[in-house]
Amino acid sequence: MQFSTLMMNIPNCTWQRPIGLGWDKPYTVRTASNLDDGPWHGMPLGGFGAGCIGRSSRGDFNVWQVDGGEHIFQPMPACQFSVFESVSERSASRQAYALCTEAPEDGLQNWQWYPSRGEQHAHTGTYHALYPRSWFVYEGVFQSQLTCEQFSPIWANNYQESSYPVGVFVWTAHNPTNAPITLSIMLSWQNMTGWFTNASKSSEVKIRDDGSPVYEYKSRWGESQGNFNRLVESEYVGCILGRDSGEDVEEGDGQWCIATAKQPGIEVFHHTRWNPVGTGEDIWKSFAESGTLPNLQDETPAIEGEQIAGAIAIRFTLQPGETRTIPFVLTWDFPVTEFAAGVKYYRRYTDFFDRTGKNAWAIARTALQAYQSWQSQIQAWQQPILDKTDLPDWFKMALFNELYDLTSGGTLWSAATERDPIGQFAILECIDYRWYESLDVRLYGSFALLILFPELEKAVMRAFARAIPASDNHRRLIGYYLTIGAEMPLAPRKVAGATPHDLGAPNEHVWEKTNYTAYQDCNLWKDLPSDFVLQVYRDYLLTGATDVEFLASCWEAIVQALNYLKTFDKDGDGIPENSGAPDQTFDDWKLQGVSAYCGGLWLAALEAAIAIGKILLNSVETLHVETLHVTSLQETIDTYQSWLSRSRPIYQEKLWNGQYYRLDSNSGSDVVMADQLCGQFYARLLKLPDIVPQECALSALKTIYDACFLKFHQGKFGAANGLKPNGSPENPNATHPLEIWTGINFGLAAFLLQMEMKAEALQLTETVVNQIYENGLQFRTPEAITSVGTFRASYYLRAMAIWAIYGVWFDF
Repeated sequence: MQFSTLMMNIPNCTWQRPIGLGWDKPYTVRTASNLDDGPWHGMPLGGFGAGCIGRSSRGDFNVWQVDGGEHIFQPMPACQFSVFESVSERSASRQAYALCTEAPEDGLQNWQWYPSRGEQHAHTGTYHALYPRSWFVYEGVFQSQLTCEQFSPIWANNYQESSYPVGVFVWTAHNPTNAPITLSIMLSWQNMTGWFTNASKSSEVKIRDDGSPVYEYKSRWGESQGNFNRLVESEYVGCILGRDSGEDVEEGDGQWCIATAKQPGIEVFHHTRWNPVGTGEDIWKSFAESGTLPNLQDETPAIEGEQIAGAIAIRFTLQPGETRTIPFVLTWDFPVTEFAAGVKYYRRYTDFFDRTGKNAWAIARTALQAYQSWQSQIQAWQQPILDKTDLPDWFKMALFNELYDLTSGGTLWSAATERDPIGQFAILECIDYRWYESLDVRLYGSFALLILFPELEKAVMRAFARAIPASDNHRRLIGYYLTIGAEMPLAPRKVAGATPHDLGAPNEHVWEKTNYTAYQDCNLWKDLPSDFVLQVYRDYLLTGATDVEFLASCWEAIVQALNYLKTFDKDGDGIPENSGAPDQTFDDWKLQGVSAYCGGLWLAALEAAIAIGKILLNSVETLHVETLHVTSLQETIDTYQSWLSRSRPIYQEKLWNGQYYRLDSNSGSDVVMADQLCGQFYARLLKLPDIVPQECALSALKTIYDACFLKFHQGKFGAANGLKPNGSPENPNATHPLEIWTGINFGLAAFLLQMEMKAEALQLTETVVNQIYENGLQFRTPEAITSVGTFRASYYLRAMAIWAIYGVWFDF
């Protein structure tokens, strides 16, 4: 078997990087208080809401998001695959490496670490990623040919296995020589049970230097007292790494498990208690000499200050030309997510395993039994897209890999209840802005969830519908004013009828205590109510237009949201005005009067609400919803129709300048706003009447493309948010207007495609994709990049808007 044959299951369109190759000048963070872990990021492992682990292209496990909504970047050298190889009749060929190219600064001094390119080797292998799969292809070091495919069981419309806390590693080994080769593969893992919970129970919220609210998070990292490791065997063999807990399972209580399958012709070795912060000799000596472990079983719990780890290894001999496949699995079972002290939820996967926190072995057995089926189902989901010859490989790569955020976006997925039969779901806006499902951001970023997991998407919108009537009169400081050196005013957290910006933060009570962000007073925002209505109708229409119950469950919230927004129409012209404070998704950018962005969303939302009202009117007799009545429905539809009739000509009259739509009606700015016609994009997407004449939309799009993209640093970075028609900045010191927002660019590209400007859409998209994946931003895509190589707000939700491009391309 040729090495190319071993790689035949690796698609051509993966993101690829030589193992261990660094970056000469990766993007760095723009704001010092924002997260910047550096460029060593790879595809995450783990199910939605189960916690996840990241492994980089140098081979280290380094991202730990095991506690819901929290992020730790810390390479753990003892958590590692290692390979021993001995070629018969060639005693000098015996070698063993831990498969990470970065040796730890201290500890495990006796281990030999895998060489990267340049260390006496021209090429040592390639890392490939196409979410939820990634591969390490090892070359130029071992005599045998080795690949390791790693994945979690995630595929579209899978509401069970996609929640599992598991990573699968399928090794394929081939002997291309004319002599037998003995190989041993070891998986070692440190017992980190109990580490992933907040040791700080303070509910205090502070304002950071960038005006964002933050709270203290202090994990129990390194607290291993009482942890023990236990060997388990059946037709599989594994090591459970746990700690005894009380009858009531708390956050952080549970287990890890590493496991593999017994096979004929394979020897299995183990060591259940070795020192992961020592020299490593206790397991490396025997492994490097013969590929074995001492088969030590020791369940003695760790004492205070002690760290312990476990390891399993399999050894086998390949005859010339022989190939073998070996599965390993890593599982974890931490069933409880706790928000504020005492506010606890069980994770979704506990609907399929019990809630004792003692199921890591059961999950491992399930994975070893089912991993081949999981592989097939992932391939069956991805293959139709991979087979589309009109999609460029770079687009396929980014399309799948941007889904990483469904796993590592601090994702929550709760267990099912009678009210929520598949649980509740939420993704953070980002790690820096640690609150869930920001409604303005998900207007763009939720297309992936909509297309692939529509029931989860509807669950999120139901949560917003429940939150709109609620109020919270607690007054708090508004952080934006700190950033401009002004006195910070107080504002109520949530006004009844106002659409919340987000569904809350991990330190309070997600889904129930909303509007966490205090950077701006979101009760005054002019886009959120429209965003809500448009997403509700979109989720109904693009999932088959049959779920009228979903529309009915959101109707009262729609009415309240639009009525509340209409109160900001101070001059009675039918369109709510922006206040001059940043009061929309561009929350550092002042809009005054009628704005192209918010005004267009308002018009599209009225059209959507009218369409929803008519659907409900035709179904009211069969819905049996007490709050729905024919008379009130018709009156509301008539009201929205009158608002729309009054608003549409005002929008055109006040904002159209013959070439593009002005930023707003009152500031006098001549800036070309890249996202000025988001409302028109949504109207066409939802097959609603245009809110502006098509020729005006086309003219505006051409102007945007020219001014914001081509004339901005010769089109090298993407479209800036707002520039003058000649491509120059209105204010060289502005923040949001001069940033390239990844998700806004993908949304703009979807609009270009919608308007049959395909070449322009692809050029813009490819430019942004290249900036992300060539400059160390992969698997941590930021909200914004700049022309000077900086970024802001990594792990950002809006970037999944690339799925809007796909949806428009293939008409959903």
